[in-house]
Amino acid sequence: MTEDEFDAFYAAAFPRLTGQLYAFTGDHGEAQDVVQEAFVRAWDRRRRFLADGAPEAWIRTVAMRLAVSRWRRSRRWLELMRRTPPPDPTPGPNPEYAALVAALRELPEAQRMAIVLHHLCDLSVEQVASETRAPVGTVKARLSRGRAQLAKRLADHEADGRVDEADGPVRRESGRGR
Repeated sequence: MTEDEFDAFYAAAFPRLTGQLYAFTGDHGEAQDVVQEAFVRAWDRRRRFLADGAPEAWIRTVAMRLAVSRWRRSRRWLELMRRTPPPDPTPGPNPEYAALVAALRELPEAQRMAIVLHHLCDLSVEQVASETRAPVGTVKARLSRGRAQLAKRLADHEADGRVDEADGPVRRESGRGR
């Protein structure tokens, strides 16, 4: 079969085969995919394809086998997913950490960066200076000012509401503290 003959065969057979495979798979997109894959495999055999006598039957057989293989693969995947327990839910941050992050957001960026790198990432003052490209003295000043502002803001947060581990922040404005 020449390239032109194959193109004509494709144009005539593709819609028919897609309709047949759609009836087999129940999914039009899947039917198009497997028929297309079967035609790709037939392309390599196009020289002796006509000699086989039933090119459309060959493509239909290949497409049906591809559909069954895909169905089996997806069924195995579903069985595997059913046997695999879902991951444990990731707990949210504790209230103290949430209050710390909220207070850090209120700091100027340079102070926040210095505090996070030094206290949360455990970098030395010299490492913070290197990473932020600031002199060591500047980093020390940012840490000192940032800690002072952070302590004030955390005290303000605590005064606004206390943290109850079971319920989260509880506002004291109601006058009914627990």
